Amino acid sequence: MAEPECPHCGGTGWRIIERDGLSAAERCSCAGRSRASELLERARIPANYINDRFENFSDRGSADLRMILTLLARYCDEFPNVDPPGLLLAGEPGTGKTHLAVAVLRRLIENGFQGVFMDYQMLLERIRASYDPASGESPREAYETALEAEVLLLDDLGAHRVTDWVEDTVTSIITYRCNERKPLIATTNLPDPEMGGTLVERLGDASPARFDIRTTLVDRIGVRARSRLFEMCRVIRMPRVGDYRIAMRRQP
Repeated sequence: MAEPECPHCGGTGWRIIERDGLSAAERCSCAGRSRASELLERARIPANYINDRFENFSDRGSADLRMILTLLARYCDEFPNVDPPGLLLAGEPGTGKTHLAVAVLRRLIENGFQGVFMDYQMLLERIRASYDPASGESPREAYETALEAEVLLLDDLGAHRVTDWVEDTVTSIITYRCNERKPLIATTNLPDPEMGGTLVERLGDASPARFDIRTTLVDRIGVRARSRLFEMCRVIRMPRVGDYRIAMRRQP
């Protein structure tokens, strides 16, 4: 639909132009803006992230973050002619993964592509609830959306206790999207050896002999899903720049 108050087309979506003495109709630019607005509304981006863009992302003086911004903007400009088709943003909490993932999704929507935001844990809970007729969830709606969305943003991948059902469900979604070359934009806090994440953490300073073996990405999603994920996504390793949310709360 065109904008109802558009001064150029009066809400019809078409403009009458004169060319070589003849009248012709052409699409008004407001029609494209209206489509982007509709796609953005259907993308289900949470209110906490709805305004996240490249333009308001803080690089915190990090050259690595500036390079990532450039890389992601180029990805959007070249989409869908990108290989691999997806992105995996990995790093510690508060480094800006979700902000950048949403910024990519918004830019793609502005360019006319359809996309949807899904929180990993909420997606699994919605899929599980759809098996219960009393839950009110449409049968398989969340699962089908995760499979068929033109672009799927899956936030906080692996943030769920692993079970056989979880592993099978995640594997089926990632495998299907990989096989069909449907882009997946994912974020995760979990480490992985190939992503350079730290797998062993020292616990405090009092006892140098105490260490914690961290849960890895493959621990949470399984070997098959992890393999497909790395096949279909370019890995973006976020630099260690501290937790931006905590830093903002500490400001006077």
